[in-house]
Amino acid sequence: MSTPFATIPDDGTPLRVVVVGAGGMGRAWLRTVEESAAVELAGIVDLDLDAARAAAAALGRPDLPVGAGTAALASDVGAQAVINVTVPAAHHPVTTEALAAGLPVLGEKPVASTVAQGLSLAAAAELHGQLFMVSQSRRYNRHLFEAKRLSSSLGRVGIVSAEFFKAPHFGGFRDAMDHPLLLDMAVHQFDMARFLLDADPVSVFCEEYNPAWSWYRGDAGSTAIFEMTGGERFVFNGSWCSPGQETSWNAAWRISGEHGTVLWDGDNSPVSSVASDTGYSEDPGQEIAGSLRDFVAAVRTGSTPMGRVHQNIMSLAMVEAAIQSAATGTRVSVDGLLEDSYRQAILAERDPAVLEVLKSWTSVRNALTGESVAL
Repeated sequence: MSTPFATIPDDGTPLRVVVVGAGGMGRAWLRTVEESAAVELAGIVDLDLDAARAAAAALGRPDLPVGAGTAALASDVGAQAVINVTVPAAHHPVTTEALAAGLPVLGEKPVASTVAQGLSLAAAAELHGQLFMVSQSRRYNRHLFEAKRLSSSLGRVGIVSAEFFKAPHFGGFRDAMDHPLLLDMAVHQFDMARFLLDADPVSVFCEEYNPAWSWYRGDAGSTAIFEMTGGERFVFNGSWCSPGQETSWNAAWRISGEHGTVLWDGDNSPVSSVASDTGYSEDPGQEIAGSLRDFVAAVRTGSTPMGRVHQNIMSLAMVEAAIQSAATGTRVSVDGLLEDSYRQAILAERDPAVLEVLKSWTSVRNALTGESVAL
């Protein structure tokens, strides 16, 4: 059976990549790439060439090629793939350029600034027959995989909850965001809930608020209740301005089923009230290193990675639906949001070939969650 994206068979040499974005997160990715035997860093792209050169020097590779254009530098250095670590507003143009150049892309979350832009990128990936994978790095955690394995002994699962309480003083853009918790952090827990349940969102009711002592301009607290496709409920309760007794960055989790409960504190091994076998849970690797490993395996073999664009859009849809619910004070249908986003994507698309792919979809949800994607 043919794979839904082009592959680059393993010839015994590392996959040559360029990293786009030389900021703080870009530098973390650069270090991860340098430490991996599966990839070779061929260049750094950034509109600020001095920043790119400084990042190369920090790696001990001052002669590493740098450039301001993704496709141009990738062509010059013979790169085979792109890692997009730009700010969210640049995710759509950078990834679009790379896919059109015939390059698979591993991108930082979120998939794009909006669900509508995410749909455009999913269509572009189909059009060019290339993999676009979003790095939802907190999925790559062996304890999360163990929690999912243990939950299989609970019978029918009805409730999953995540408690997230931290008090980071970031400074910069997060302090000025309208929805700092939902937009910049909760997407991780929303995505992890989808993984734990093997389910997608149906609807959500959400409230946002900002405690009186908050140092954020926008709402730093929220509570959201999602209905999922299996009938389960996922409840997120969190704050980014709650000092003392803070939770893990992964949140603290409860998985409640008909026969018992699994608890995971986000940092250590999960525990279950139900005796289970001593089976082995897959080790997916740790955070962005695990994401990189998954990406390379997919490009080499055609396997479907976690975070492929079509599936990952559903995690961003949870964020947008939650924000819409908080703004309107109503329960929001995710299918309704997807259809609205689809209409926006159709109106905004400027590439006739990508537009043709979008118009070929008979159902947005089927296009995103179907077992296969027509090329």
